[in-house]
Amino acid sequence: MKRSPVQMLVEAGIMIGLAYVLNLFKIYQLPQGGSVTAGSMIPILVFALRWGVKPGLMAGLAFGLLQMAMGGYVIHPAQAALDYPLAFAALGLAGLFSKQVVNNVNTDATKAIVNAVIGVSLAVIVRFVCHVLSGVIFFSEYAGEMNPWLYSGIYNGSFLSVELILSAVLIAFVTVPVMKAVKPVAQ
Repeated sequence: MKRSPVQMLVEAGIMIGLAYVLNLFKIYQLPQGGSVTAGSMIPILVFALRWGVKPGLMAGLAFGLLQMAMGGYVIHPAQAALDYPLAFAALGLAGLFSKQVVNNVNTDATKAIVNAVIGVSLAVIVRFVCHVLSGVIFFSEYAGEMNPWLYSGIYNGSFLSVELILSAVLIAFVTVPVMKAVKPVAQ
């Protein structure tokens, strides 16, 4: 299927909107920010797996900016960049595995699913790194006597580990049917 920039933009808009709506449904929210949602990362991850890393990065960036604009917690421009546009743009890194997913979806479904889950894991780990850096640099006062790196890792890991598991499991279930139904376009 030929890659259409209009189709890509429409899908990006739909996925960003869906991600935002899913983000409104919080399973639990931590006191200083961060939450487990109803799979809000999944639309951006699916988009990245379908279209590749560059479009995925842009969709994630737009989602992060939207979250920041619609009520993000900002104390410093660098913190804002780490916690919103950079952290959510990282979700586009799942697109690094889009070719492996697309090329195997019809011939080796297991390989496609494994590659999709690896891409999702990489993307969420990089998002975690962004949030940990922000926590160490800008929120270390919440650590008290605890090492700020350890505190930030535990704090951010407490919700992102659940989000990673939720996203990986759901992506594993939807990769093959979604990619077959919508004819993947990553090159």
